[in-house]
Formats: sequence, C-alpha cells, structure tokens
Amino acid sequence: MDRQERVATFVADHELDCHPAYRLLDLAAEVGELAADANRTTEYGVEPDALAVERDEVGDTLFAVLALADALDIDADAALEESLDKYESRIDSTGSAGSDA
Repeated sequence: MDRQERVATFVADHELDCHPAYRLLDLAAEVGELAADANRTTEYGVEPDALAVERDEVGDTLFAVLALADALDIDADAALEESLDKYESRIDSTGSAGSDA
C-alpha cells in the first residue's frame, strides 16, 4: 500500500472525511506550524543556522498534503513526477528551477 492509500484508509477508518476546502485549510495550518518552529528556533531569522523543525510536524504536513490529494482525486506520485519534469525542463531551458511568474 502506498502512502496516499494509507492516508486515505486512515481517513476512512476514522471517519475523518471532509470537503477538500477543509483539507486545504488544514494543510495551510500545518505549514504554519512548520513556519512557527522556524521562527522560534531562528529567532525570526536572526540565526538561520539554528533552524529546527519537529519531525512530527513534517509528518503532519505530509499527511495533510496526501489527504488533500486524495480528496481531490489527484495521484500524488503522478503530481510529483509532473512537477519534477517541469523543474527539470526549466533548469534545462533557463538554468533555474524557479518560475518567472
């Protein structure tokens, strides 16, 4: 069972189904918790080398991304491959993975 299926099964088994909009809000909250860890440990960027984030917060964020993908009927692995291909193409054509938009 892949990770997205495992999350989907967990959500179903524990009756945690909800509208994708709520999944997106949960993802934003989880990313916010990562940012809070970063702000706290780096003294709001004063000490960037002191960056520390809690592993379980990264896990919570991954759970939220996979639950959102499942709620939107998006294959997370395929979406990641598409993004990697896009970044490789940008690097090949411009030398940078960043978007000009």
